[in-house]
Amino acid sequence: MTTWPRCDAECSPSRGYYYHPSRHSAGQPIIAGWAYQWICQLGFDRDSWTAPVDAARLHPLDDTDQQAACQVRALLGRLPAGGPVPLVVFDAGYDSAQLSLDLAEAPVVVLVRLRSDRCFYADPPPWPPGATGRPRRHGAKFNCADPTTWPVPTATLVCQDDQYGTVSVTAWTGLHPKQQRHPGHGTGGPRPIVRGTVIRVQVERIPARTRPPKVLWLWWAGPADGELNLDLAWRAYIRRFDLEHTVRFVKQTLGWITPRPRTPEQADRWTWLVLAAYTQLRLARQVVADTRLPWERPRPAERLSPARVRRGFPRLLCTLGSPAATPKPSGRSPGRPKGSHRGPATRHPAIKKPKQKATTTAKAA
Repeated sequence: MTTWPRCDAECSPSRGYYYHPSRHSAGQPIIAGWAYQWICQLGFDRDSWTAPVDAARLHPLDDTDQQAACQVRALLGRLPAGGPVPLVVFDAGYDSAQLSLDLAEAPVVVLVRLRSDRCFYADPPPWPPGATGRPRRHGAKFNCADPTTWPVPTATLVCQDDQYGTVSVTAWTGLHPKQQRHPGHGTGGPRPIVRGTVIRVQVERIPARTRPPKVLWLWWAGPADGELNLDLAWRAYIRRFDLEHTVRFVKQTLGWITPRPRTPEQADRWTWLVLAAYTQLRLARQVVADTRLPWERPRPAERLSPARVRRGFPRLLCTLGSPAATPKPSGRSPGRPKGSHRGPATRHPAIKKPKQKATTTAKAA
């Protein structure tokens, strides 16, 4: 999810408050603007290219996890039948259990980053015959920050990588969190048990080598007949950072957030135009010439960055031509009729999301 800052746009509706690392409001890293959720196809090549396939604007009162699940289900409907089960990767800002619950019936594998202080629980032991009382719902506690609570791992993997050195991957299956958000919240019914696999990734070094590496925790959940591939799981999440390069490129180079539209519908149309332009650059990276700056090193055609492809794209347009007609000059616009008065535009304050959702109480029939 990324944000389009619209702090001073008081006449623009559907703005919300979102986190932003470099813009501050009253000393807080908060801005008012529009939030967009992107879905991009990633690859395992070491470059900054992605393939955006969907972008949706979120209302400030929308649930982020539910909207993400709706986008994933819509994407699955557009994929050809009989293909491999897609792997969807999310950052730590999403609720792993909620996403797994919303996509439980969909043929998709969910991989979500976890905080290093999360707690999970195993299934309780069998209830002894003749025992009274309510059966236990949670078994032994699994604390990511406390190694003494870790049981024997279900699967392990140790491999070598030229960027990260020795990589140790450990997995524990059959764990579940204490679900706080669920469809029956406030009705007094039991909370759903969402089981998945917790993965711990420890690397020897990071490519930048500016700080010691931290432990990476992941949540994996998929179909019942799906097989967990530890090597694919940790490498897939590492490639998720390519999406950050795409967002930065469309913002800084393609000018996604440069216009100042008033309505959200105008922002949606401009967003899809920018994604179409980025797609053209991605398709043209094999046929454009390497237009590099004097201090840049030459690269082969298959290794050109999005910025270099954009520099060489105008020469490709001159070769291909355009089906559009040459623009014709026109006269001055007549403007508004004399005596007309529109008045001041309507002001729309930014919407603040409530901390707690309104709970529903079950009524007796």
